[in-house]
Order: sequence, then structure tokens, then C-alpha cells
Amino acid sequence: MSPEHAHATTAVTSLEPPPHRPARPLSSRLYNEDLAPPAERRWKTYSIFALWMNDVHNIGNYTFAAGLFAIGLGAVPSFFALLIGILVVFWGMNLMGRMGQKTGVPFPVMSRISFGIHGAQIPALIRAVIAIAWYGIQTYLASLAVVVLALRIDPDLKPMTQDSILGLSSLGWICFIGLWVVQLVILTFGMEIIRKFQDWAGPVVWIVMLAMAVWVFVLAGDRISWIPPNALSGPSMWWEMLGAAGLTISTYGTLMLNFCDFSRFAPDTRSVIRGNFWGLPVNFTAFAMVSIVVTAGAYALFGKIITDPAEIIARVPNTFVLVVGALMFAFATIGVNIVANFVSPAYDLANLAPKYINFRRGGIISAILAVAVLPWNLYNSPTVVNVFLSGLGAVLGPLFGVIMVDYWLLRRAKINVPELYTTDRDGEYAYRRGFNPRALIAFLPSAAIATVLALMPAFEILSAFSWFIGALLAGGLYYVVADRNQTFTDVSGEHLGQSTVAAGIH
Repeated sequence: MSPEHAHATTAVTSLEPPPHRPARPLSSRLYNEDLAPPAERRWKTYSIFALWMNDVHNIGNYTFAAGLFAIGLGAVPSFFALLIGILVVFWGMNLMGRMGQKTGVPFPVMSRISFGIHGAQIPALIRAVIAIAWYGIQTYLASLAVVVLALRIDPDLKPMTQDSILGLSSLGWICFIGLWVVQLVILTFGMEIIRKFQDWAGPVVWIVMLAMAVWVFVLAGDRISWIPPNALSGPSMWWEMLGAAGLTISTYGTLMLNFCDFSRFAPDTRSVIRGNFWGLPVNFTAFAMVSIVVTAGAYALFGKIITDPAEIIARVPNTFVLVVGALMFAFATIGVNIVANFVSPAYDLANLAPKYINFRRGGIISAILAVAVLPWNLYNSPTVVNVFLSGLGAVLGPLFGVIMVDYWLLRRAKINVPELYTTDRDGEYAYRRGFNPRALIAFLPSAAIATVLALMPAFEILSAFSWFIGALLAGGLYYVVADRNQTFTDVSGEHLGQSTVAAGIH
């Protein structure tokens, strides 16, 4: 495509016409094919819905919903608390989803809009560190189910659980590396294979959960009580409901930040919104309520509240059911790992050196780092999990606030996509040597406040809302300090890959 033809097909929506200049050269420091808008967009409504099934149907969400019953929230208060939280998440996912669908760019490239072409490394690396740590931890947790399964099938393997190699038993290493390899094989084939995997994995877990709910319900019968034995009431109940809603938002704050990594493959905005609707308000709430049904039924059967579904499955007096249940929960963990903890760092690391690292290489590096951090030691250290990961998680809210305000309120969704890949000092997103100081002025103090709220015992009452508070603070501050005297152009990146042949990459 010639530069003249590229300008002829450019949609300009700025208040002033853009200057007529040849396209700036794309930089190999910022561009590769994986970071560019995709040539094909196959993630329709069902694929987005299946993405959320994979992310929602996991042991963590089950434990979270069951935990609400354990702290004294009945089925009805839990339902409304989770619904309120997930509706906020639905709204945030739609905002980021529409950004990704329109521009076609992944999260680290999207961050260049507000933080600058080089400043974008800050949000990208923060997101990558969190994802890599949790990628290893989730793989470790899934391997525990496989260890239990292996011992049930062959009790003679027990001696292999009594040694320790870097903090993990021999059998633990075998199961961990086995799952690690399975995930890596899936992931190295790229986003299209990920889409196909999640299209069937999510529904399978639903079948297991419903089967477990029916089993518990039939055995417990009319003994099930939808009100826990330590039921809360009055102000304490309402505060716990608000806390549950806040924690729901915080839990999905990571994916809310980089959901454009997936929505960029959607053919239209309608597919994103519909997929989000069925996958979040409908599917998340339904899964949570099934989890509460199982928890309430298990309490009626066994006389105690069990928040770990693997423990309930272990009580089923049938080896075949145990095997199927354990495998399905292992696949559920793989599903959430792929969605929440692999795709993001693969793009984020590719953003560090696009000339040398593509999506596949970024994913391999992420997987290797996930083993190198010895995730079982991280998980078994409350200090590391609470301070390091929770502290980093709190700063994701301020990042979201800055990016949303910049894109929707200041730029009014007018983005010059080719300019995201040029290091020209006059480029639209060059700012000051590639960094936007106004974004940093808004982000840094807001991130500090959010971290204090998340970690300091004195502010424990507000810790569940740290992500939300940080997002509001950063977004409001950025709106105040931002430069409003700019005009913006809306230039599609649809033909960016082809135009590089004419413009060249430097």
C-alpha cells in the first residue's frame, strides 16, 4: 500500500485537519506482528463467553463464594453482593473491551497512549510480574490435585511425597512439570489455539460443578439451610456485602486492565458486550450461587463448612468420580491460568524488545520465570502473598484510572494507531522522551495511597476497596493535570501490517 493510499483511507475525527505528512517510519523497538492489530478477528460472542467461563470456573472463585457463606452471609445477601461487584466489573470490561476492539492493540501498546511509547513499560512490567507469579502459583495449586489423584490411584507413590527438592517433593515436581508442559504446549501455538481450548474447557467444568451440586442436593434434601449458622444481620451484614462487592472488583482488576489483549480479536463491539454479559453477570453469579449451594449442602451433610471443592470431591465414595472431578478442576486451573496469567506477560515481555521477542517467545520466557520463582515457596509465605502480590495488585487500580480517563474523557476515543509504533520525537505519543509526566504525576501518589490502604493494618476496613479507591484517585488527578489544549486524530491501524512494507521498519 502506498503512503498516499493509506492517507486516503484514514478516518480523521479531530477538530482540526491533521497535517499532510508522509507516514512516520515504524520502529523495531516498538513494533512486531504480534503487537500490531490482527489481520483476522475470530473471537465472536461465544469465544468471549467461553473466556469468562474459563476464568470464572476455578477453585479460587469457588472458595471466595463459599467463604461468604462461612463468614455469615446467607444465599440472598451473597447473591446481591456478588451481583453488584460483577456489574461494576462488567462495565469496566466493556470500556476496555471496546478500546481493544477498535484499535486492535494489546495492553502494553494501549498503555503507550497515556503513558508514552517508553513509559508504557511501567504498567506492562507491573502487570507482567503479577501474572508470572500467579501463573506459577496456579500451576502449583493444580498440581496438588494431581498429586492427590496419583496417590489415590497408586498408594505406593507415597514415599515420593516425603522428600524435598527446593521445597517440593519428587512427586510434586513430576505433577507440577507435567501440568507446566501441558500449558506450554497449548500456549506456544498462539491465540487461536487458546481460543479453541477455552471454547470446550469452560463448559466441561460447569458439568462437574452441576453434577457435584446435584449430588449434594439429593443427599442433603430438606436439611439444607440457606442461612449459615453464624448469620450476620444489621450493619455488619451490609458492610460485609459491600466488602464482598469490593473484593469482586479487585479480583477482576487484573483482567479489567488488559482485557484488550482478547477483545482486539473480536470482529465487532457487539460480540464483546454480549460475550461479557453472558460470561460475567450471568455466568459468574450463577457459578457463585452453585458454589454456595454446594457449601450449604456440604454443611448439612458433614456438619462443617467446607470451602475447598477438592475436599468435597474426596469424600465421594467412588474412585472414578474422584478421578474425573480432580482432572476437571485441574483443567479449570489451566483455563484460568491461560486467560489471566499467561497472555498478558507474553505481550508485556514482547513489548520490552519487539525485535527479538514475539508472543511465543514472551510466553516461553514467562513460563520459565514462573518455575524459577519456586511458586510453592511464594504461596506458602503469607508475607510474600499478602505484601508483595497484594501490594502490586493495589496499583493496578490507578493504572486503570489513568488509562480510562485519558482514552474516554480526554481523547474521546480518537487514537492514531500507527503513531503508537514510531519513536519519532514529534510523534503523538512521544511526550517527553517517550514518557508522559502528567500520567506519572497522577499514578504515583494514587498507587502509594492504594498500597497503604491494601497493606496497612490500620486501614484494614478499607482494604477491600483499595483498587476502586486507587482508580478513582488516579483518574480524577489525571483529569485535573492533563493537557486539554490538544487536538487528536483518529487513524485506524487496520492496514498497519501491510503498510510497513512501504514505510519500512527502523
